Amino acid sequence: MGEIRTTSTDGRGAALVAERGDDFLTFWQERRLATLSTVRPDGSPHVVPVGVTLDPEAGVARVITSGESNKARLAMQGARVAVCQVDGRRWSTLEGRASVRDDAEAVAEAERRYTERYRAPRPNPTRVVIEIAITRILGNA
Repeated sequence: MGEIRTTSTDGRGAALVAERGDDFLTFWQERRLATLSTVRPDGSPHVVPVGVTLDPEAGVARVITSGESNKARLAMQGARVAVCQVDGRRWSTLEGRASVRDDAEAVAEAERRYTERYRAPRPNPTRVVIEIAITRILGNA
């Protein structure tokens, strides 16, 4: 199995992604589900399956969801979150600070990226996008 690398900086998500190389980018472009981990007010973990997209130039991961979802509510406070995907022995976790956006431009961009990786999402008038500003990358992918 490959080396597990951990990199942590402050606000340098694009540089963190760039140093991982093409295999890493391919891993985050292939169609697979991930998990989003947030923390409930009582400190317990909230982990749910999600579709996630990576914007390497911005150093941001995006998850589309309903504005009423638990994951959106838990991310609204600017919480630290993580998205993780696994393929056999290969895995990767992106950690960062979450923000929830509901403006039409941000949602449309997230939907466009989601459509490229997965398929067109079903219509959802309450859709928001959780944007994760990457601060750490773990894994061997």
